[in-house]
Amino acid sequence: MNAYTKYFVKKSGWYLLTLFIALLLNFLLPRMIEGNPVSTIASQVSQGMTDSDSIKKVYDNFAKEFGIDKPILVQFGVYLKNLLSGDLGTSFGLYPRPVSSILASAVPWTVALQLPAIIVGWILGNVLGALAAYRKGAFDKILFPTALFINSIPFFTLAIILLYLFGITLKWFPISGGYDFQMIPHFSLDFILSVIRHHTLPFLSIVLVTIGGQAIGMREMSIYELNADYVLYSKLLGVRDSRVARYVFKNAMLPQITGLALSIGTMVGGSLICEIVFSYPGIGTWLFTAIRQLDYPLISGCTLLIAVTVLLANFTIDIIYGFVDPRIKAAQMEEN
Repeated sequence: MNAYTKYFVKKSGWYLLTLFIALLLNFLLPRMIEGNPVSTIASQVSQGMTDSDSIKKVYDNFAKEFGIDKPILVQFGVYLKNLLSGDLGTSFGLYPRPVSSILASAVPWTVALQLPAIIVGWILGNVLGALAAYRKGAFDKILFPTALFINSIPFFTLAIILLYLFGITLKWFPISGGYDFQMIPHFSLDFILSVIRHHTLPFLSIVLVTIGGQAIGMREMSIYELNADYVLYSKLLGVRDSRVARYVFKNAMLPQITGLALSIGTMVGGSLICEIVFSYPGIGTWLFTAIRQLDYPLISGCTLLIAVTVLLANFTIDIIYGFVDPRIKAAQMEEN
């Protein structure tokens, strides 16, 4: 077994252990919330009934269907068995709709909101950060404090500010939803324009904070590289400034690219509060709804999706780094 194979197997083992712990917590934590969701469903179904035996029978039927009448270890075993077959269960709050169906409808909205926001914020932030480091002067003195201020604002705070200013006060944009409530989703110009209008404010609330963070990171990395010994040595050799700058910013971009990969990998779990503020029909809004309704299967489905995407993103980056990073390769050889 060569060094990289040992590295891959070791990393895989740790991530599988982490996944099992995540599954365990994903199952247990929702069930630690105070309340009994089956009682709520049974009371809604049995409205108008006066016979206590009939009401109890309704409750017992739902408890048996959802499996909460079994011991907790048995429930966990059933949960794992269902997961292996791709069954995330049936939603309590939207009974009898499957959790997988709810998530399938929510994920495209989350990806359509966060993927463009992450990419646009990453590009603009890195360009502005590089310019601030290279040009310095008034440009840097204005950009850096502004980026630092914006980056210190949480997504949800900026979302509330934009919602109040442009949605409630100026009424330029709608304040909730993914499209006009009277519309039925279909491919038409009116529907697309409605989606874009509802998309704008949550998109901006993510982009502005992302730009601030990326600009600060790129500025600091660029300043570090500009002061490195190889830059001074290149200038003494008479290498053109444009060529030196190209090498500087290429090196400064490496950690930024890693950050982009992690952001894309974790976007399902990112900025969930922003979705809740705007009642945007993504994972965040459904997770909030599930918590309010004590919907165990839907809570577990949302958090499992988030956990798996985060683990996959980190695992992919670890494996790629183990293949391309000379320092990790050297460590592998030493261990071997």
